[in-house]
Amino acid sequence: MYRYNEIDQRLVDERVAQFRKQTERFLKGELSEDEFRPLRLRNGLYVQIHAPMLRVAGPYGLLNSKQIRKLAHIARKYDKNYCHFTTRQNIQYNWPKLEEVPDILEELASVQMHAIQTSGNCMRNTTSDHLAGVCVDEIEDPRPYCEIIRQWTTLHPEFDYLPRKFKIAVSGSQRDRAATQFHDIGLHLVKNETGEVGFRVLIGGGLGRTPVIGQVIKPYLEQQHLLSYLEAILRIYNLFGRRDNKYKARIKILVRETGLEKFNAMVEAEWQLIKDGMELSAERVAAVKTHFTPPPYEADADQNISFAEQLANNKAFATWYKYNTARHKMPGYQAVYLSLKAPDTPPGDMTDQQLDAVADLADQYSFGEIRVTHRQNLVFSDVKQGDLFALWQQLDGLKLATPNIGTATDMICCPGLDFCSLANAGSIGIAKEINAALDDMDYLHDIGELKINMSGCMNGCAHQSVGHIGILGVDKKGVEWYQITLGGSSENEAAIGERLGPAVAKHEVTNTITTILDVYVKQRLDDEPFLDMVNRVGIAPFKERVYENN
Repeated sequence: MYRYNEIDQRLVDERVAQFRKQTERFLKGELSEDEFRPLRLRNGLYVQIHAPMLRVAGPYGLLNSKQIRKLAHIARKYDKNYCHFTTRQNIQYNWPKLEEVPDILEELASVQMHAIQTSGNCMRNTTSDHLAGVCVDEIEDPRPYCEIIRQWTTLHPEFDYLPRKFKIAVSGSQRDRAATQFHDIGLHLVKNETGEVGFRVLIGGGLGRTPVIGQVIKPYLEQQHLLSYLEAILRIYNLFGRRDNKYKARIKILVRETGLEKFNAMVEAEWQLIKDGMELSAERVAAVKTHFTPPPYEADADQNISFAEQLANNKAFATWYKYNTARHKMPGYQAVYLSLKAPDTPPGDMTDQQLDAVADLADQYSFGEIRVTHRQNLVFSDVKQGDLFALWQQLDGLKLATPNIGTATDMICCPGLDFCSLANAGSIGIAKEINAALDDMDYLHDIGELKINMSGCMNGCAHQSVGHIGILGVDKKGVEWYQITLGGSSENEAAIGERLGPAVAKHEVTNTITTILDVYVKQRLDDEPFLDMVNRVGIAPFKERVYENN
């Protein structure tokens, strides 16, 4: 993974010192709340219901064991012994004291971490595929380009105050595991006719109040023009994006109101002015790639007889292997998912003890590396098959081995009303109820792949619009209700879910979900996946059953 150089470290250290002085001035009354607000937001600090919330950047979801131990230490010393992993591969603390936030940032800087630009109207954390570099369907590892983009976006002076927040995702695989079609800019690594790797560029995707699938603005962009083309897009957005209405300020609205053809012409004209002056050199790309070389794999790691015996003789281990590991490009290795969706745990949360233990396990089994997924789980990317049984046993003892990756209880869930000041309804409690109703693992596995996404407000932090089943909390005269959508997807065949019907009361949500699953089980064809069944029959059969007594 990328290691800071002197310039990186100095930049982060100076930012910490700057924010410490700003915080001290605010606490002394020398800065008003309005003056302090943009300063704290640029350093990842929100004001929530109970306490400030600090969001820490997880660059393209990549962490090392030392950083995980630091996150555990911060959870113990400054929070309530846990942290939360988000869909943008970031980390959040829900209970820091304002006066101690500069101390937290200083601790983070000591392990090459920060909270810069994790909030505010600026370019946010660049996200990517959690299986980058190890998956079998990869065209090229996207992480070096993510790092190049990270360095370009950090404290970029021209784009510090954009009309609204701006998000970029990069995928290097045939299967999109980074939801690139729902980002302001999505980048897919592709090959041209001669086999050269470049980028297909998508523009104007996004979720929230107005979910939009991104459109291809450039089918093939040469590597050397990556930053200049991104800069041209940002310049046009910065110039013409709406600042009079925050609900219409995202680039997806600008693209829609302008039209893709005209927007493309504006970008091309701007790009011609700058493209020859800021080319990305092959030497620069090569230098960054040296930070992402493969670890020292064992050539004969697949020659392990005991692994096959363990699979054959232990049903629980075999089930976990089926659902919580992924094929690796190197024979004898697997990528391992650490499920942060145990039945009695808020989705995405980890305790300090779990974090410390995971850091030790990463050192022992996966070259000291940990990854954060788009669905609020973790990954050990490089585990020998012969070590899987021992790793499973230890993860099971930590409540990190629930065999539910990709199933109905592997829910994306925002904090909702439990913490967020923007929320209209709770999420964590509903997730717990659904988990309790789906506690039969055989039934869960029979249902198969099913993505349930639940948000407590229209901001859509949990991506409810693209869930196979989406749940959105709404406020009706002070009472919590929930809208249900079906048929969404954030993968290759991207789709926005269709609303099932009127919102359902809070006490009816879990029964609504189980009713939907019952319709699916009874009407599917053989092993037809849920999403395929919804696309085949539409929402009518589900709607009829859910609202049959209304």
